[in-house]
Amino acid sequence: MGGTFDPVHYGHLRAADEAHAAFGLSEVIFVPTGQPPHKAGEMVSSAEDRYMMTVLATVDCPYFSVSRLEIDKTGKSYTIDTLKQLKSMPEYFDTEFYFITGLDAVLDIVSWKNPEEIMSLCKFVAVSRHGYTRSKMDELPEDLRSAIIPLEIPLLAISSTGLRERVRKERSIRFLVPPSVEHFIRKNSLYKDI
Repeated sequence: MGGTFDPVHYGHLRAADEAHAAFGLSEVIFVPTGQPPHKAGEMVSSAEDRYMMTVLATVDCPYFSVSRLEIDKTGKSYTIDTLKQLKSMPEYFDTEFYFITGLDAVLDIVSWKNPEEIMSLCKFVAVSRHGYTRSKMDELPEDLRSAIIPLEIPLLAISSTGLRERVRKERSIRFLVPPSVEHFIRKNSLYKDI
């Protein structure tokens, strides 16, 4: 499961859990983006902070893990490079990968690096998101659209953007993120200067 996770929230965790059950996955690996190319020019928390929040949010689930592949990489993080790296690792040699991301990100896939090759390396799962309709996928090129597996989940109207704004305005984020993530955000004064 790829994403910026700035911050990770219950919507991400719900999507991962639903994908785990729907596809019979043995594990869901959260891969926080190191340097997200699609967020150039935007304020993004440090890679290490986003990694730590993701670890804190997933630590209690036995089939969730967090990878440092993109966090430790220098330069921009591209899904295609991460998938190739995962597939080359001995522990994943015979693994069938599912790339899990939100429908909002999928609708922008034509701007990703080598989208057709991404689709050849994994099953691509588009998780429903509040405010986005599956019919928007009809606008994607047929070769990409036909390779995407839509996954409808209970919709939670939570977004990382909205959470950062709530913190900036000193509004509560309780019950929107795990308590450990809320504590980390407060302790490290994240999102105060957005």
